[in-house]
Order: sequence, then structure tokens, then C-alpha cells
Amino acid sequence: MRKAIKKIASDLKIRMGYLVAFFLLLVSYLLTLYANLGFLKESNMVNHTHRVMINTEYLLSSLKDAESAFRGYIVVKDSVFLKPYYQSRALTDSLFNEVKSETSDNSSQQQRLNTIHQMIQKKYQIFDAALIHYSTHNFEINDSLKIQTYFGHTIMMRVNSIGKEIENQEERLLQLRKDQMNQQYNIMNNIVMASLLLAFLLVVYGFFTYSKENNARRKADAQVNEYQQQLRQRITELDTANKELVQMRGMEKFAATGRIARTIAHEVRNPLTNINLATDQLKMDVNGTEEGLNMLDMIHRNSNRINQLITDLLNSTKTTELNAEKMSIGELLDETLELANDRIELSNVQVIKSYSQDTRKILVDKEKMKIAFLNIIVNAIEAMETGKGILILKTESDKDKCVVIIADNGKGIDDESLSKLFEPYFTNKSGGTGLGLTNTQNIIFTHNGQISADSKIGAGTTFIVTLDYL
Repeated sequence: MRKAIKKIASDLKIRMGYLVAFFLLLVSYLLTLYANLGFLKESNMVNHTHRVMINTEYLLSSLKDAESAFRGYIVVKDSVFLKPYYQSRALTDSLFNEVKSETSDNSSQQQRLNTIHQMIQKKYQIFDAALIHYSTHNFEINDSLKIQTYFGHTIMMRVNSIGKEIENQEERLLQLRKDQMNQQYNIMNNIVMASLLLAFLLVVYGFFTYSKENNARRKADAQVNEYQQQLRQRITELDTANKELVQMRGMEKFAATGRIARTIAHEVRNPLTNINLATDQLKMDVNGTEEGLNMLDMIHRNSNRINQLITDLLNSTKTTELNAEKMSIGELLDETLELANDRIELSNVQVIKSYSQDTRKILVDKEKMKIAFLNIIVNAIEAMETGKGILILKTESDKDKCVVIIADNGKGIDDESLSKLFEPYFTNKSGGTGLGLTNTQNIIFTHNGQISADSKIGAGTTFIVTLDYL
């Protein structure tokens, strides 16, 4: 009788222990899910803030471009300089509407944007009035034109000041959201550690119950396996969240690079414009020797070269409009390989293709994506020894994601270079511009995709690109 009561009590104790453990794991899972949702929400808000900051800078930069074009027209009296002015005017309205839509939940930012919009309209009114006055008065710069120009300059300073206030506000929001995102990340870490500790205690508990009841042991083993699966699932979720955080930091670094590029472009192009104008004026006004004219041509060519380098940098970090169409990833990769066929045959590279059987389509700008993949493939070909190269193109499906893997057996990349791989002007190739992979990253980010690279010296390099299925 006592043995039976003791057995019943032991069974009840075991069942209660497992019940409590199951309840704790359930709570841990729900907390992890809640923390993960919060982390994703904060990530989206960080993305939103970046877009507002970038578009605000584009808005101010567009207005500055209009002002530079206006000044160029006043100095040279050539209507060709007005083309960027009219382009900037259309772009300014588009950017303003986009920023206003993105800040619809922030009344203070809306007020600042409305003020900027009014000033921009006034600025363009002054530009238009000045252009009419200038053209109808035989291109003469009189006091009326100077007054209008001074008033326009005052408005521009005010627009810059308010734009800076908008960016400062977004910087504060960005820092707050980053802090909240890090807090969510720490919460997830704590929950996983607690789950690890709980799983360990369950294993110990199962070991002691094994010696008492075989039935209890079997149940304990089954429960432990279940808990371990849940733990692996949560570890996988944490790993995914870590990758998203790394990707987010990459996007933040990319956005910062774009801001620096635009600042450099603005500060350098104005002096370049003055240099070109002065060179053209000297050619017209001075009857110099042939050597002198050659020197002026040299100045002009190098000025244009600098301007082109700035344009290439801006294009590699600038979000562009997509001409999207539906197509299969295999078709896109095959068309890209055709573009690299001459290089492949010249280097005698063996191409191995392994495409997924998934028939779902992706929505991409075909020409831009071919540029992105071609940059990766060309780099792979150049990294491999002639006659011994093996280029692998592989596609996989991960739920609603299309994963593209491009690997080579080249010389590989060291860790320091790998960390700088997507930075502008970073290259280990003689004669390379260092903008190819920066442009590739920009194209992938524009498609809401992800790109990463893994490499080992002597073993080759692997690029992984992730895109969304339709």
C-alpha cells in the first residue's frame, strides 16, 4: 500500500515538474516571439528614419543644383545651363511629396516641411522673375537683379536652416530607435539564456527520474527532445535577428557613405564649375600661345575627369527608380553569363550551374540586376587562375526568399579587405575604380534585398544575394 502511494506521489511529482517546465518554456517562447516582433518593428522604423533623412538631403541638394544652374546661366549667358534648373524644379516637387508622406505621423516635421515648401516656391518665383528680367534687359546685371538674388540667398539660408532642423530631429529619432532596437536585442539574448538554463535543468531532472520509473524516463526523453528542438528554433531565430542587425548596420553605413558623397559632390562641383567657366572665358578673351591653350585644355579635361569621378560615386550610392518586371532567377543569371561569356572563354573558366526547381518569379529591374551580378561574376573570374577556375552559380528557396550563391575557387580575400569590400574606392585590383561592388550593393538594397560575402585565403570567395519572391 505504501509503495503504491509512493509511486502515485512520485508520478504526480514528475507530471507536475514537466507541466511547470512546459509552462515556463511556453512563456519563454511567447516572450521571444514578442521581443522578435518588437525588434522587427524598430528595424522598420530605423529604415523609415533613414529614408526621411536621405530624401530631405536630396531635396536640399536639388534646390542647390537649381541655384548653381541659375548662377551658371547668369555668368555664361548660355541657356544650356538652365537644363539642370528645370530638372531640379520637377525633382524638388517629387521629393517634397515623398518626404511629406513619410513624415505624416510627425506634426512638427510636417510644419517644418510646409514652411520649406513655401520658401522653395518663393525661391523659384524669384528665379523665374530674375530670369525674365535678365533676358529682357539685354543680360545686364542691375540693382534690381542683385536685390532679387540677395533675397533668394536669404531664403536659401532659411531653407537650409529648417532642413537642418528636420535632419537633427530625425537624427534624434534614429538614435532613440536604435537604442530601442538594442534593448529588444538584449531582451532576446536574456530570454535565450534563460531557455538554455531551463533546458539544462530539465536534462538533470530527467536523469534523476530515469532511475525511478522507466515510463517516466521515456516521457522525460521525449520532453527533453521537444525542448531541445524549441531551443534550436529560438537559437535560429536569434541568429536570424543577428544577421538582420548586421544587414541594418550595413545599410546605415551605406546611407552614411551616400550622405558624405553628396556633401563632397556639392562642395567640389561648385569650384569645378567656376574653374570651367574661367577656363572658357580665358580661351575667349586671351590670344595665347599654342602651349597656353594646351594648358587650358588640360585644366578643362582634368576638371571634367574629377566631375565624372564624383558622378560615378554619386551614382553608386544613389537610390534610383526601378523599371521592374517579373522573371525567373535562372533566366536572369543565364543572361548575365552571356554578357561575361568572352571573359569566361578567355580565362577557360568552368561554369557549374545548380538552379532550384522553384518556378516562382522575382520582381526586378532586369538591366540593373544584370549589372549587379555581372560585377560579382567578373570579380570572380579575375580572382581565379587561368585554366583552373571553377565558377559556381546556385539558387535556393528559403520560404518566400530567393537565395543566389555565386562562388569561385580563386585566391580569396583577407578579413580586413572583406570588411571593406563594399566601401567606395576600395579595391585590390590595379586599375580598378573600387565602385563596382558599391554599385552592386546599392542595386541589391534598392530591390529590398540583402548581400553578403564570405571568403578564405586560398579557398575562394562566396557571395550570397537574397531577394523576395512574388
